[in-house]
Amino acid sequence: MSRTARVERITKETKVLVEIDLDGTGTAEISTGVGFYDHMLHQIARHGGYDLTVRTVGDLEIDAHHTMEDTALALGAAFDQALGDKAGIRRYGSATVPMDEVLVRAAVDLSGRPYVVHDEPALAPYIGPVYPTSMTRHIWESFGQAARITLHVDVLRAARPGGHPDAHHVVEAQFKAVSRALREATAIDPRAAGAIPSTKGAL
Repeated sequence: MSRTARVERITKETKVLVEIDLDGTGTAEISTGVGFYDHMLHQIARHGGYDLTVRTVGDLEIDAHHTMEDTALALGAAFDQALGDKAGIRRYGSATVPMDEVLVRAAVDLSGRPYVVHDEPALAPYIGPVYPTSMTRHIWESFGQAARITLHVDVLRAARPGGHPDAHHVVEAQFKAVSRALREATAIDPRAAGAIPSTKGAL
């Protein structure tokens, strides 16, 4: 069965197209107008093993908020659509990912119940010219809500000796950890024989 999805989200503020293949090879075509965000979405494709296309045109003349939020909502909806009834998947996934001085843990339950817990230290306000670090939490909240998943993201270690946390490393390690956790959770479990991984019989 094909585990693919195509989602278009059009508002007065943004126009978003997301296409995903959960059984891809990690290829990506990403364009949101926010360079660092593009780089992070590439992490989801590469480390999740998904083929991913994201094209967003947003009101960046105002700020990056609507562009980043609506992209995350469309991406989450695409995950939810591609997973279908979730028969045969592993459902749970977790990963602990280091990036130099930073250590991040992510845990995922494809439960059908949106709930997001996010913990990170105070960071510099921007990465590059237009990525506000305050949006990282909102990205996970928007993605988790639309994907209908439980997601925990915890920055376990971030401090550099004698300095402030490196915002680039802290955020990138989060995207890599979530990607690896999603990869495990969305994988087909060969022992499940196509069963839905819940005693309720539905997710």
